[in-house]
Amino acid sequence: MHHEAPIVDILGLNFNLANILMITIASAVVFIIAVLSTRTLAMKPTGLQNFFEWVMDFVKNIINSTMDWKDGGRFHVLGITLMMYIFVSNMLGLPFSIVINDQLWWKSPTADPVVTLTLATLVVALSHYYGVKLKGMGEYGKEFFKPFWFMFPIKIIEEFANTLTLGLRLYGNIYAGEILLALLAGGLATGVGGHLAAIVPMLAWQGFSIFVGAIQAFIFTMLTMVYLAHKVSHDH
Repeated sequence: MHHEAPIVDILGLNFNLANILMITIASAVVFIIAVLSTRTLAMKPTGLQNFFEWVMDFVKNIINSTMDWKDGGRFHVLGITLMMYIFVSNMLGLPFSIVINDQLWWKSPTADPVVTLTLATLVVALSHYYGVKLKGMGEYGKEFFKPFWFMFPIKIIEEFANTLTLGLRLYGNIYAGEILLALLAGGLATGVGGHLAAIVPMLAWQGFSIFVGAIQAFIFTMLTMVYLAHKVSHDH
C-alpha cells in the first residue's frame, strides 16, 4: 500500500528519515555480526565464525570466477561488505513494516531506488578509480576507444546503463516483494477468517522473498566484481 515518506527539508535539501534510519540499522546489524563472528576466533570454527568464514569463501569464489586473485584479492573485503549489507537490508522489511501517521518508517532500505542507485553509483565509481589507479590514466583512457575510436560514446552510454540496471534490478525485486506482502496482508486479513487465510500465502511469499533477497545480494556482488574485473584486469 502507498504511504508517505517522512521527508525533512534541511538547507533546501530533502532527507528521507526512514532511509537514514534503516540504513543505520542495516549497517549496525552487519557490524554486530562481524564483531560477534570474529570476537573469539578458533581453529575449528563454530557458530557465527563458521557462518562468516563461509561468506568469506563464497565471496572469494565469486572473485576467482571473474578475475585472477592477484588482481581481485584487494576487493575481498568490499565483496563481503556488499554481500552482508545488501542481504541484511533486503531482509529488514520482510517480517513487518511500521507506519506512523501514514508515514512508512520501517522498510527494507533497498526498497528505495535512491539507496540502490547510490550503491550502484559507488560501485561504478570505484571501478573507474581502481582502473586508473592500477593501469594509469593513459592506459585506462585508451580502453574507451578500443577496438575503434567511435566506440567511445557507446562505452559512455554503457557506463550509465550499467549503473541504472545494477541499481534498479535490486530495487525492483525488493520493492515488488514488499508490495505483494502488503497486498496479501491488506487484501486477505479482514476478520478472523481473513487473518487465517492470509497466514499460508504470506508465509510462502516471505520464504520466497528470503530466497530472492539472497539471490539479489549475490547478483549485486557478482556484477560488482565483473565490473571491477573489466576495469583492472589486463586481459579484459
